[in-house]
Amino acid sequence: MDTTLRDGEQTSGVSFSAAEKLTIAQLLLEELNIDRIEIASARVSEGEFQAVKGITSWAEERGYINRIEVLSFVDGGVSIEWMKKAGAKVQNLLTKGSMNHLTHQLKKTPEQHFSEIAEIIALAKENNIETNVYLEDWSNGMRNSQDYVFQFLDFLATQPVKRILLPDTLGVLIPSQAFEFISKIRTKYPEIHFDFHAHNDYDLSVANVMEAVKAGINGLHVTVNGMGERAGNAPLESTVAVINDYLPEVSINIKETSLYTVSKLVETFTGYRIPANKPIVGDNVFTQTAGIHADGDNKNNLYFNDLLPERFGRKRKYALGKTSGKANIEKNLQELGLKLNPEDLKLVTQRIIELGDKKETVTKEDLPYIISDVLDSHTYQDKITIESYILIHSKGTRPSTTLSLNLDGEIIEEHAQGDGQFDAFMNALSKIYKSKKLTLPKLIDYAVRIPPGSSSDALCETIITWVNNGKEFKTRGLDSDQTVAAIIATQKMLNVIA
Repeated sequence: MDTTLRDGEQTSGVSFSAAEKLTIAQLLLEELNIDRIEIASARVSEGEFQAVKGITSWAEERGYINRIEVLSFVDGGVSIEWMKKAGAKVQNLLTKGSMNHLTHQLKKTPEQHFSEIAEIIALAKENNIETNVYLEDWSNGMRNSQDYVFQFLDFLATQPVKRILLPDTLGVLIPSQAFEFISKIRTKYPEIHFDFHAHNDYDLSVANVMEAVKAGINGLHVTVNGMGERAGNAPLESTVAVINDYLPEVSINIKETSLYTVSKLVETFTGYRIPANKPIVGDNVFTQTAGIHADGDNKNNLYFNDLLPERFGRKRKYALGKTSGKANIEKNLQELGLKLNPEDLKLVTQRIIELGDKKETVTKEDLPYIISDVLDSHTYQDKITIESYILIHSKGTRPSTTLSLNLDGEIIEEHAQGDGQFDAFMNALSKIYKSKKLTLPKLIDYAVRIPPGSSSDALCETIITWVNNGKEFKTRGLDSDQTVAAIIATQKMLNVIA
């Protein structure tokens, strides 16, 4: 049972619109083939009512209405009335699963609580609403007041309840306790359907889920991306992978190839960003960075495990940076349909390492630009070098540059202002060349581009077209900073004309 739309929405700062809830509900049921979804809490707001009404209307048409669940309360029938108007047919009734909660929050005896619950269950049945029952704080109940928990379960065994839901509300269980408590309950009540609802406060939700399954639990509650209160709930994607790979005696029908697509959509709707190293759905989890790993993958897939990215609609990547070697680069070149001779591959590798020292990751899309830059560098020798420069651009003042140039072994320094940083740089360079009675080519075109799909920290290629003695030629510069890339292209120009 997926509770992204109810418990997941209790993630701090997250609120779905009615349209988003409907879209996610449709994807969960039809794309992922989730068995049931919990979509809301009764009585929360008018917006929540309209969202539930939209989902139940769609579900009724598709024959899914009994797979749609709503959290309800022991409130004398107010939740039941709300659900009737919203078109919902299954309630997950929130009750107290520990003496601590019962005594201090409700201030009632077990008998009083059970009596009120029985009334709600009977009322639900009269209105053709199916009942599941949550035992809130059940895990602490098992740790501190087991007699009460079993008294409660004995009572529920007499009621027309379809499922009993056992939440680790505060995320306090360790795996051995999850196994012990659920085994004890399943042994005593073998005919009742029990669900386990894990929270992740100790980062043990998936481990607890595994032990719950081994103990014979009938159902599990999860959320997309592990969303939920505090540290969140058991993540759907990891739970599915663990069950499929390590619990073969259990058969589930979740469509693995759609997990990543749904995960990214939920991330977009919520603004709740997925950590890059989050298993299954994180950006980096199928990315090899170390060159030795790429080399091993070339030699009988030595660094593969059962979590193949294709299972989840993803692809393996080989990061490019200062820790990547030739094997990583060759893997990326293969995807681009490119091949380099050993000498050029060595030069490209060295350039990527240099860039990696300044920029954490070089993307596959950057590679053609890097290759172009490296191969272009073969056409001249660096006789003229820009030793240093200071670029100043602040609000209220004209941009200025202080430039130090090594020209035929002589270090010359100049300062100039301009309409922009690069214009100021060119003005300082012009002063140096005029002082030596030398002429610079005319700049006639200046183009900047970044690889498609790149972000603000991407490598950018600056291509400058010059005219010298009536002949046009181009030079390129590559850097994560546009102005620096233009300066690199300009140094190349100085050496070409020299």
